Amino acid sequence: MKYLFLCFISLIACNETTKKNQVKEDSMVVAEVEKLAIVTGANQTDVYLKLLEGKNVGVVANQTSVIFKDESEQNHTHLVDSLLALDVKVTKVYSPEHGFRGTADAGEYIEDGIDEKTGLPIFSLYGKNRKPPVEYLKDIDVMLFDVQDVGVRFYTYISTLHYVMETAAELNIPVIILDRPNPNGHYIDGPILESEVKSFVGMHPVPIVYGMTIGEYGKMINGEKWMENGIQCELTVIPLKNYTYNSEYDLPIKPSPNLPNATSINLYPSVCFFEGTTLSCGRGTEMQFQVFGAPFLPKDKFDFSFTPQPNFGAKTPKHQGEVCYGRDLRNVKRLNEVKLDWLVETYNATPDQQTFFNDFFPKLAGTKKLQQQIEEGMSIGDIRESWKPRLETFAKTREKYLIYN
Repeated sequence: MKYLFLCFISLIACNETTKKNQVKEDSMVVAEVEKLAIVTGANQTDVYLKLLEGKNVGVVANQTSVIFKDESEQNHTHLVDSLLALDVKVTKVYSPEHGFRGTADAGEYIEDGIDEKTGLPIFSLYGKNRKPPVEYLKDIDVMLFDVQDVGVRFYTYISTLHYVMETAAELNIPVIILDRPNPNGHYIDGPILESEVKSFVGMHPVPIVYGMTIGEYGKMINGEKWMENGIQCELTVIPLKNYTYNSEYDLPIKPSPNLPNATSINLYPSVCFFEGTTLSCGRGTEMQFQVFGAPFLPKDKFDFSFTPQPNFGAKTPKHQGEVCYGRDLRNVKRLNEVKLDWLVETYNATPDQQTFFNDFFPKLAGTKKLQQQIEEGMSIGDIRESWKPRLETFAKTREKYLIYN
């Protein structure tokens, strides 16, 4: 009996030890997950709040400018609200394309206004002014920039960054960028922008996909002296933690109304070409930048169809109310290159090829050559080969400004 009792006690002790070991192992796993989780610049208040103490702060922000409260990244507060709660003296807010709350259509003119929640003045950087005039920055001591980018040249937030840095440099106002992950940071591809087609959808000699975070990109604007007269600003980047260029990061908040998910963001560099053609890229549907089509494409070759209608982010979509025939790309595997196949395929299938491209296409492509190459029937392989020399030069330039290599 005594032997059985001792065995029973031993068994209990073993179970308790096992439980303690399991708890310890679980805690280690949780700690490891927390250690590996990407931490945005905005979340690192302990690093940048001291740079804002006693200063009048201007904030460039939109709906993505948040501080996450937990690992799920679903529980968050807006950066501006958080800073005010922390007694930071935010005096002005500046909004990029799509507005401060991110509800405006692509290209929609945005007026200055007042934020209903905070009462702060909002100065639009996508209305009468793309570059903030000197009076916009009057009485500002430091500019804080926190906008989620998607790593694509024709996405206009990097152009807004350029102009904010430029005016700040002219007034000797320091700029702080709170860095965020680049969901297309895992590759570099596309033609390099040529100066003759420079515009707000392409200001710098970079490829369509440049493989840098917005903080790194700001460093490159500064370092390469791309601002007017080669001026440079006092720039600080609050870097990410636990980020690599191959990190698969699903944005918890839509960066703009027509990029609703990770698939659309990954397809965007390739599908956005259709904005410069007579085809629809899905605006006016719930499949934005995940489908393409047009009423005139042959049904026997393009058997997927959709009908664009006005919706959130597309008040007057291309081919509104017309059945478009094309392709559904929602199950395409994650791209590691700018894909030309769909563009060439639809050009060849268009009955009236002379009307296929519009004046916007060279600005998106960053060159007039791509349209010419397609019209001349150059193979996709040869087109891609023509990009290589300048891509190799860019890669060397890029290397100088990387934070996470």
